[in-house]
Amino acid sequence: MHHHPRRAALAAGLLLTAAACATIPASAAPRTGATGKAPATALVVHARWGGHCTFDRLVIDVRGTMPPVAVKPVEELRYDPSGKHVPLPGRHFLRISLSPAVAHDTAGRPVHQGPRLVKIPLTQLRGVALTGDFEGVVGFGAAFHANPVYHAFTLHDPERFVVDVRHADRCA
Repeated sequence: MHHHPRRAALAAGLLLTAAACATIPASAAPRTGATGKAPATALVVHARWGGHCTFDRLVIDVRGTMPPVAVKPVEELRYDPSGKHVPLPGRHFLRISLSPAVAHDTAGRPVHQGPRLVKIPLTQLRGVALTGDFEGVVGFGAAFHANPVYHAFTLHDPERFVVDVRHADRCA
């Protein structure tokens, strides 16, 4: 049996490099444009809302490729990473998480132009908060008067994530 110290050292170095690259957060990934290389991390740039006859709509605008989004009913909203309570009116809440995504540029300056916390007097939607921009996850919380019956979907060109919350027809 022959021992090859150079090969062993090279293999160890390759394994360490691979392990180090695997732990780089998405927010630190290289940002490339239309070069054909790895896509840039999605930038969450705005949140907006509107009331319609039979639903309230929340829209989250994204620059870049839309990341996976999770919407989950929760008992209460908390800021990430502090865990502090989010002071929004309402009895029912949805947590919306976009990942991998950021709401800041590479220098750490915010790119999200929407409000960080706002009370909203719509039929169902009572408030929206940016609850986190931490470790490649951008979080929002939405507060509602009643248990929300919602439909969540993505629209493209421009990229945006939409949550429609049904309510009784107020235009009839």
